[in-house]
Amino acid sequence: MMLPKLILTDIDGVWTDGGMYYDQTGNEWKKFNTSDSAGIVFARKLNIVVGIITGEDTEIVKRRAQKLKIDHLYVGISDKLPVAQELCEKLGFNLDQVAYIGDDIGDLELLKQVGVAAAPSNAPQYIKKHVDFITSKPGGEGAFREFVEWIISKEMDIEDLL
Repeated sequence: MMLPKLILTDIDGVWTDGGMYYDQTGNEWKKFNTSDSAGIVFARKLNIVVGIITGEDTEIVKRRAQKLKIDHLYVGISDKLPVAQELCEKLGFNLDQVAYIGDDIGDLELLKQVGVAAAPSNAPQYIKKHVDFITSKPGGEGAFREFVEWIISKEMDIEDLL
């Protein structure tokens, strides 16, 4: 397996546990696992572009992406495959040069089309049967980082990037 040119990821259920937390005043909360940011660091060291395509459209996701300096952010997207195709065209890549991790129905068509597909361990079985890799970690517990490290480990020793 060659390293992908582009790693795309869903957010809810991959970077988070999929929960949506609200307080009595209407504030929404999401818990991100900071270990996932190492996946971004490793990808950057290898000049792999990283993008988020999520159905959610919240300031929380936008702030997290901004903090991590994510290359491409698409929020409020219900049909992810055309967005990924458009991004690939813009960057001069094709879908077989893309790695994607997603966990649910909205991710399925994209998971079926990319070169390398993954899902967190707590994704439904009907998603898992369409992926190349299932993380040992559930969403929100470092699944994205595990996916990136797995991709890299197919080509080199992770310690070479440290």
